[in-house]
Formats: sequence, structure tokens, C-alpha cells
Amino acid sequence: MSSDASRARPTLPAVDDRLAPPETRYEVHDGELVYVPPADPPHATRHSKISALVEAHAGLAFEVASDMLTRLSKVDDRAPDVSVFPLAPDPQTGGRQIEQLAFEVVSTESIGRAGIKAAQLVGRGVRRVFAVDVERSRALEWSAALGTWSVLDPAGRIEDSALAVPLPIDDLVHAAKADDAVARALIAKRNPVIEAVRAQDRAEGRAEGKAEALLDVLALRNLSVDDMARERILGERDLARLERWFSRAMTCVTVVELFAEP
Repeated sequence: MSSDASRARPTLPAVDDRLAPPETRYEVHDGELVYVPPADPPHATRHSKISALVEAHAGLAFEVASDMLTRLSKVDDRAPDVSVFPLAPDPQTGGRQIEQLAFEVVSTESIGRAGIKAAQLVGRGVRRVFAVDVERSRALEWSAALGTWSVLDPAGRIEDSALAVPLPIDDLVHAAKADDAVARALIAKRNPVIEAVRAQDRAEGRAEGKAEALLDVLALRNLSVDDMARERILGERDLARLERWFSRAMTCVTVVELFAEP
């Protein structure tokens, strides 16, 4: 019985097994080679913003791709606008794993065609498929149970195990520029570059405060500080050196003594 069951289950090609010529503008729909033309605004501009937003919100164990071909069946080889897939290779094939999330930029006219594609993606194993309707300024998610799109609450967020931080739907739909939403996501993810910049800003803030305090001590002691010395003190960012100068400021006779190195 087990062998009969195995024969009954269709064997699908690997998701990175190609029908369409790679690195071209072609897909394969139901066995037919189909040319996919480049996009014009607003599709193209929204596509770039969604890619940036999803990249910023994706988890560390996931990769994000644009227009990446995915083998959906024996006769279909199609590319979602944006895909989120695991970094780890497929344990069975050694190739790429199926994407967990897929995003499509659609118009009112193309929403029906996008539904066919969404159903194929879900049927292949993609967990969630979203669409951004640029004409009606709305986001939708494909419902396999209903066989149609469900409109998402614009005030809501997309929460998923493939995302490190939830993706606000309003940012996905309405953001004129992706910079602010990307920055918020990177801060929430504690991006190491941003964390380093923030740490440097905090250190510079402490250094500025210490330099101002040092000048206050010198002023209280009626020690003359010329423009060159003032500029040197205010420009110093080494906290350890500022601490040494601050200690000397309590007892030094001249500012020259302040800068003397042992």
C-alpha cells in the first residue's frame, strides 16, 4: 500500500530546477514560454520599496530576492516580485528551499492573474502570499481556504516567523520613501552598524559634556584659555585623555600643564 501511495503522489522538480531561461525576462506558464516585460511606474517604484522594506524586516536566517524564478510545477516556472526564503539549503536536494513569503505588486487589472500565481505558489508550499494594489492603495493576502484575496487592515502589521520585526502594512502600501520604515526596522533588529553609530554618538556626547565641564573648571580657577586651547579641548573625543585633563585642571597653574603628556 505504501508503494501505491508513493506512486499516487506527484513528484515535483526542485524549486530551483529551471524551465525558463535563467537571467532573462521569461517565465513558463502552463508549459508555454512567456515574456515578462519590464515595469513602468508606479509598479517599478513600489517594487523597489517593497524589496527594501522586506529586506530590512527579514530574519537573520532568511534571504530576500527580487524576481527570483521558482519552479511551481512540472509546467510552471515563475518569479514573484519579492521572495523571502531560508538561507539554509534544502536538506533533501541541497539546493534552495521554497520561499516562505512572496509579495506581488499588482494593479486593479492584474489582481486576477496574480491570484492564479498566488494559488500556484501556495500549492507549491509557499506559506503566505501578499499583494500590494498600487491603484487602490491596499494590501491583500491570498487565502487558500477561500480561494481569493483578503484585504488587510491598513493599521495592522504582518507578523511572521520569517520576519525579525513585524512589517507595518501602511509602510508597505503608502510609504513615499522607504527610508524611515527601513531605519525603524533596522533599529528594532539592533543592526550592528546602527548600534555602533549609536554607541559612537553616546561616546561623543559624553566627551562633549566632559570637555564643557573641563572648561568650566578652568574658568572657575581664572586660568586663561586661548582660542587654540579651547578648540583642542572641545575637539577631543578620547574620554580617557579628557579625564586626565580634568584631573589636572584642579591643580595646574597654566593650561600648558594641562596638555603635558608624561
